[in-house]
This record gives sequence, C-alpha cells and structure tokens, in this order.
Amino acid sequence: MASITIRDLDPALKERLRVRAAEHGRSMEEEARVILRCAIAEQAPAASRLAEAIQRRFQAIGGVELTPPGREAARPPPKLR
Repeated sequence: MASITIRDLDPALKERLRVRAAEHGRSMEEEARVILRCAIAEQAPAASRLAEAIQRRFQAIGGVELTPPGREAARPPPKLR
C-alpha cells in the first residue's frame, strides 16, 4: 500500500486531527485516511457542466437580474498611411 508524508502541517490543524481521531476512536493516520476517502468520494461536476454546478450551488440564495450596460457605436477603423 502507498504512503504519503505531509510536511509543514500547521500545529493547530494537527491538534484538531488528533482530537477528532480520539473522538472517533481511531488513530490520526486512520482519521486522515477517512477524511481523504470522504473528500475524494464526492463527485465533482464535469467540466462541461460548470454553469449548472454554479447554478446549483447558489440556487438557495436566489438570483440577481442584471441589465447589461449600454453599448456605444464602434469607432471607425484607423486609416492606413
């Protein structure tokens, strides 16, 4: 089985992991495995469905109707010398 080393882990984060592991009756290593398993198990929306994922995320707070800003007429192209 593979192993992983995590360097420069914030001491406060390590302490929270230790406490969480103790609450669940697991070692810190097993608790980290469970956390990683849960995080990876969540299915990320497909890249082609990004707009739908954004819409789902913010659906609960409602939408905002925006009026597009007015556009000015295009400038004439520069004259060639």
